[in-house]
Amino acid sequence: MIKKTVEKIKNETSSICRLNEPLKKHSTYRIGGPAELMIFPKNKADLIKTIQIINEDKIQLTILGSGSNVLISDKGIKGAVISLKNSLKQVKVDGNQLYAECGAMLGKIVKLAVKNNLIGLENLNGVPGTLGGALIMNAGAWGGEISENLLCVELINSKNELKKIQKNEINFSYRKSSFDKNDILLSAEFKLKEAEKSLINENFLKAQSGRRDTQPLDKRSAGSLFKNPKNNSAGKLIDEAGLKGFVIGDAKISDKHANFFINDGDASSEDMLNLIKKAHSTVKEKFSIDLELEVKLMGFEEYQIKGL
Repeated sequence: MIKKTVEKIKNETSSICRLNEPLKKHSTYRIGGPAELMIFPKNKADLIKTIQIINEDKIQLTILGSGSNVLISDKGIKGAVISLKNSLKQVKVDGNQLYAECGAMLGKIVKLAVKNNLIGLENLNGVPGTLGGALIMNAGAWGGEISENLLCVELINSKNELKKIQKNEINFSYRKSSFDKNDILLSAEFKLKEAEKSLINENFLKAQSGRRDTQPLDKRSAGSLFKNPKNNSAGKLIDEAGLKGFVIGDAKISDKHANFFINDGDASSEDMLNLIKKAHSTVKEKFSIDLELEVKLMGFEEYQIKGL
């Protein structure tokens, strides 16, 4: 079935298809087994048609952005994995409105806003990943969230319908949104405000230096691993549980920031998953706090991730 699907995609789009593609090449952790089929659409039209073909052929579909904020199993992912990192990258400004496709990196979007003296996104400077993932998890940093200046989102829903959803139709909260798990985000529009370049640059540089000073940016990680509990800090709790620097195999809790788990060599997905479980259970035992994952686990069996 997969080979027939590949033929259809090649005949009807300009998407690139690869069988048994190693996903560690497409993950910031550099961890992950093969994708049964990995697809790289060239543009939005390619993506829409490719999704239509996959749905018609009833093949399991997984969307992957830049590969940050995910831990992928060494067993890989069944079915089709669509990578958005080489498509849906358009970003443009019209007055005080910014349009961006959901495969665009957040850094590119922030820099364009700053260049045009538009305030509202510069606090996200340095946050890894693509716009699509950032919207789904309502990414934020230094007191700002990406949803704050959002106008609308264009997406493909579970019925394969192309929809434009207004912000008031979406519920956003801390590191959460009400998008359906089967929604595939295509683009978004933001309404920003003009401001003095000096103020925007001050916010931009503060976010940049804050991340550099407190996070292990030179190490292979997926970003913040757990969400911060209300009125608390996941990193502080893991540190106070005595786990900063704790190691399982080549997976390590960062000495610099305890909510960053790093691949300190050639860590397996099992190493990293066991380290996550260790931190989760220790914090729960010591502080009666049930930490919630910010990083998405992909390709694992239910029994492996039970309780997380």
